[in-house]
Amino acid sequence: MKFVAFERSKQGTGASRRLRNSGRTPGIVYGSTSAPQLIELDHNALWHALKKEAFHASILEMEFNGQTSQVLLRDYQMHPYKQLVQHIDFQRVDANTTLHMKVPLHFSGEEESEAVKTDKCTINHVVTEIEVACLPANLPEFIAVDLKGLTKGNSLHLNDITLPTGCKPVTHGKKEPRSGVRGGVCRRSCGRSHSTC
Repeated sequence: MKFVAFERSKQGTGASRRLRNSGRTPGIVYGSTSAPQLIELDHNALWHALKKEAFHASILEMEFNGQTSQVLLRDYQMHPYKQLVQHIDFQRVDANTTLHMKVPLHFSGEEESEAVKTDKCTINHVVTEIEVACLPANLPEFIAVDLKGLTKGNSLHLNDITLPTGCKPVTHGKKEPRSGVRGGVCRRSCGRSHSTC
């Protein structure tokens, strides 16, 4: 996904307020061996881009001063009640450095699963993204999870998901969550989904 950024010469509360009033959003690009760069973006284009999943979970092409570089969206701040992006942070991408990113899970096959078709369970996705470590070239836009084989009382664990080549799950030292049937609830963890029967 591509976007255009412009150089920002002034910083501070007053300068940022004037920038937002003119339809721009202040931001910063940091990382790699280069110094942090103050930038500004068109607010309306940014607002629509933030609604797309790919903008949050993939390598972005940033055009800046006639040059294109690869960046990741790292953070953004919204106004408490207005539809206004107040600030945005990007990180430069080094092709040879492993990065950690949260990747969304795309579930499919729920309606064909025995848990839904036969046992009339309702599926609730407890986790909708997982953190992976990989090189930028191997970063997936999403991870597909097939739920066709899910049956009542069984769980889907992280090690049941096939990750794309070059990706490893990041668990931060936690054991893989396990769950079973309790009180009529069939839990599936996986990204954990559970089906309420």
